Amino acid sequence: MPFLRPPAMATPQLNSVGKTGMTVSSNSFESFSQVNIAWRETGEGRPLLLIHGYFSDADTNWIKYGHAAALAAAGYRVIMPDLRAHGLSGKPHDPASYPPDILADDQFALLEHLGITEYDLGGYSLGGRTVARMLARGATPRRAIISGMGLEGLTQTGKRSGHFKHVLDNLGQHERGSPAFMAEAFLKTTGGDPVALRLILDSFVDTAETQLRSFNLPVAVICGVEDQDNGSAADLAALLPQGKLVEVPGNHMSAVVKPELGAAMVAALTEPVW
Repeated sequence: MPFLRPPAMATPQLNSVGKTGMTVSSNSFESFSQVNIAWRETGEGRPLLLIHGYFSDADTNWIKYGHAAALAAAGYRVIMPDLRAHGLSGKPHDPASYPPDILADDQFALLEHLGITEYDLGGYSLGGRTVARMLARGATPRRAIISGMGLEGLTQTGKRSGHFKHVLDNLGQHERGSPAFMAEAFLKTTGGDPVALRLILDSFVDTAETQLRSFNLPVAVICGVEDQDNGSAADLAALLPQGKLVEVPGNHMSAVVKPELGAAMVAALTEPVW
């Protein structure tokens, strides 16, 4: 669907001190279908739009474990939205609020709301998938990071969304220790809304290999060495014209809590282009 500008409405900025001692501002604006989209900011310098994963939020993915602080220290204005149906953003229960590619639409709207045209772009898991959708639809960052994501997770989104539909449709019934049980346990820690989160799954859009081959910019594919949840990160990096695979310790759930992830992101954005 083409990007159409939503109403330009915003709520006042609130400042707080994050867990790492950095100053974090909290803001929100009204995006499509009158859904409020919240975002946090820290640091000054080149804008970096940084998008979290499914069941998560900006605080859990980026602030809690120091990744945002590392990027801010490297000279970035780190802009961290809470995706629709997540965190402090709106969580409508109306299916009409979740059309195809709405997550990418919300990010385009946020960039326009902030008046940002020069920026870098990154995301983890669902955030990485959203980065790919933005690039497929014409986003023009200088560099991009697709993290916690493999080729299959972009080209065949139904497999991953099917897993999460199973998780959400059978809450309280999963075998202890199973991937579904672990996903439900994470959902409990973030206090997510299962109804809204179930609806967002039907907004996912596949990105074809032909589209991925057209990404004409440096893209770092950063993934836990044990992470195969979304397919092969190596295959994704090999397909991208300027892709670079960067492996960090951990699996899909544990890589995001380790400092190596933030360090790899800083390197991908600041070191000479590969």
